[in-house]
Amino acid sequence: MPNLLFNSRLAAIAVAVLLAACGGEDGGGKKPASQVAVKVNSEEISVHQINGALSRVANLKPEQVKQASAGILERLIDQELLVQQAKEKKLDRDPRVLQLIEASRREILARAYLDQTLSQSGKPGDAEIKKFYDEHPDLFAKRRIYNLQELNIRLPAERHDELRAQVDQARNFPELINWLRTQNIPFSAGGGVKPAEQLPLEALPRFAGMKDGQIALVRSPSGVIVIYLAASREQPLDEKQARPFIEKFLENQARTELAKTEIKRLRDAAKIEYVGEFSRPAEPGAPAADPAVPAADAPIVPDPAAAPAVEEPPAAPTSESRASAPAVPITPAAAAAEEASQSVIEKGVAGLK
Repeated sequence: MPNLLFNSRLAAIAVAVLLAACGGEDGGGKKPASQVAVKVNSEEISVHQINGALSRVANLKPEQVKQASAGILERLIDQELLVQQAKEKKLDRDPRVLQLIEASRREILARAYLDQTLSQSGKPGDAEIKKFYDEHPDLFAKRRIYNLQELNIRLPAERHDELRAQVDQARNFPELINWLRTQNIPFSAGGGVKPAEQLPLEALPRFAGMKDGQIALVRSPSGVIVIYLAASREQPLDEKQARPFIEKFLENQARTELAKTEIKRLRDAAKIEYVGEFSRPAEPGAPAADPAVPAADAPIVPDPAAAPAVEEPPAAPTSESRASAPAVPITPAAAAAEEASQSVIEKGVAGLK
């Protein structure tokens, strides 16, 4: 965060100096720099607007400032033209537009306060980083790259044993797919090559224990997810290589906990009265019971990366090669942790990207 702020301020100063240098001279002395970058009809776009936009550009190098500022200025001109047309049509008085403006204002203020509060979280120390490295060998010292294929099968609970028996009998993965089709069992196929850090952290020990050619079955809200490990290879990371990823993960984890703590503190200190049909949830700040409704702290948590879809999984090893790698059974503990996601291998580890 400090480096980002430093780079942003450096960029803003560089633009100001750049624009000031274009002022020319008058009577041997330099004219004061104009704060107007361009005039669009009767409105002006200022240097401050460019600087403000530049401050939000991440990892901007000093030599990139001139090109970035030129691009930003052109986008601000386009925006200003659209704003002028919106005002001409009196859209700035439209109740729906005013409601959106107010919602954006509230979001910006809330985010600004959270950012100020979260800036107090420090960086993890060497001991904390080493502890995390040692406690997660499957992520680092014994890290593997997994070529996974997945079938998300919609199946009633009473047919789970039938599916498990078919998985054990199938000579290869396409044979299992053919069986599903002959049974008119709906399913979707997906998969991809995933390094260990892009798998669910709570499920990673199960993946690490799988052998090439092995199949895992996991309960899902709509049926069963069949995961086939087509191939894998070891690609370990030493502590030095892993350090930036661990730092980022622990920083995000600390910021998330700090945000939750601060929101709880504010709720405990506030007088909150529910009116009409609305009533206090079982636990203040608890996510909505309806899975279609996003959690209150959803914007704080990064979205997982989606796995690319494939039409057909590749051929699996023969039944002989799979003989030493039976299907991994569905365990209640693992299923409880993974049921929240429709697709197991699509859920990455937040902060380790």
